[in-house]
Amino acid sequence: MEKVINPKKAEWSSLLERPTQTVEDIEATVNEIFQEVKHKGDEAILRYTSLFDGQQLEQIEVSKEQIERAVDNISEELKTAINLAKSNIEWFHKAQITAPVEVETMEGVNCWTQKKAIQKVGLYIPGGSAPLFSTVLMLAVPAQLAGCEEVVLCSPPNKDGSLANEILYTAHLCGIKKVFKVGGIQAIAALTYGSETIPAVYKIFGPGNQFVTVAKQIATKYGVAIDMPAGPSELMVYADESANSAFVASDLLSQAEHGTDSQVVLVTTSKRLFSELEVEINAQMKPLPRKEIAGKAIQNSKLILLEDETLCLDMINEYAPEHLIIVSENEDFFLKGIKNAGSVFVGAYTPESAGDYASGTNHTLPTNGYAKQYSGVNLDSFLKSITFQKISEKGLKNIGPSVELMAEAEGLQAHKHAITLRLNQLKRQE
Repeated sequence: MEKVINPKKAEWSSLLERPTQTVEDIEATVNEIFQEVKHKGDEAILRYTSLFDGQQLEQIEVSKEQIERAVDNISEELKTAINLAKSNIEWFHKAQITAPVEVETMEGVNCWTQKKAIQKVGLYIPGGSAPLFSTVLMLAVPAQLAGCEEVVLCSPPNKDGSLANEILYTAHLCGIKKVFKVGGIQAIAALTYGSETIPAVYKIFGPGNQFVTVAKQIATKYGVAIDMPAGPSELMVYADESANSAFVASDLLSQAEHGTDSQVVLVTTSKRLFSELEVEINAQMKPLPRKEIAGKAIQNSKLILLEDETLCLDMINEYAPEHLIIVSENEDFFLKGIKNAGSVFVGAYTPESAGDYASGTNHTLPTNGYAKQYSGVNLDSFLKSITFQKISEKGLKNIGPSVELMAEAEGLQAHKHAITLRLNQLKRQE
């Protein structure tokens, strides 16, 4: 783990680089797979599933019987835990429902908005060595609340060619009926174009590795919206002298175990914490089942000692972390000053793990610095706003002359004529 003391601001950009490839490095591969899926459909999907996942599948759709078996194979204790998480996520996202906005902008001119669900959405659920069934909750619950008509779930098959029972149970719990054993670039391509088996959608949601992230960005070229560029997981922790070094180390490792391309960063003003943490991380990493993955991620990671809290806050906003933990006796200073972060966890007893699973907030968040421009997934992610207006005869008399003048000034005579025609009609009726 790289240790850095008081780096100059000019060095921050290179110091905080993510360990991921650029779009240019991956784009050619993504485009090739997209075109093959577009023209060959399921045949191409099966070929790439064999190539990348090592699975010779005869059928990519999960049957109703397979889902029912998965439901029976989940322990009651885990079902209770998943249901608790679902309840909290529902509470938090249901609270985001807003009333329509209705305004009379001037006498006789009425404008309003209505939010409508995106009809067809695709949910990408990372699988493989760590099937993220929690992500099913994070995406399917707001999709349900929004009222999306068609929800399609794709997730890569595991080593026996199936999906984890936990993913299937959670999908069933959330009412998802279209589930497919497809991952990676080919899944995003299938959701973009559709195939003989997989329906095309209007918007794609979900995190993934850097290949999935680039595939989602390429999908936008073909008329499909995405939630955000959500790639390999990352965590920044600010901790001061009051922090418990064991707690901080556990938080850093909880993100490092996601994948070898994950990144974790500690920013601190505490020399004690700066000196203790590396030893604590190494001690906690030894018994982890995913210690090899976590170890490689730790190699991409940083311990940074800065002189004061203002510099630490500046570095947080420059890095724009997906997840940010604040452990500080001066937490209000940070809460008021944070401008760029996906999700913030405040205090020693608010581990990032809680938000990953069950606190209620969404864990599908912008990575790679995109928290400067993007929000995490929320209820509005599954909705679109449509504006309406209705103008009475009186309203047209009030607004019409201004519209005529503006249209004429822009040289758009047909626009002006649409107003003039109606105003003249009203004059004749007087």
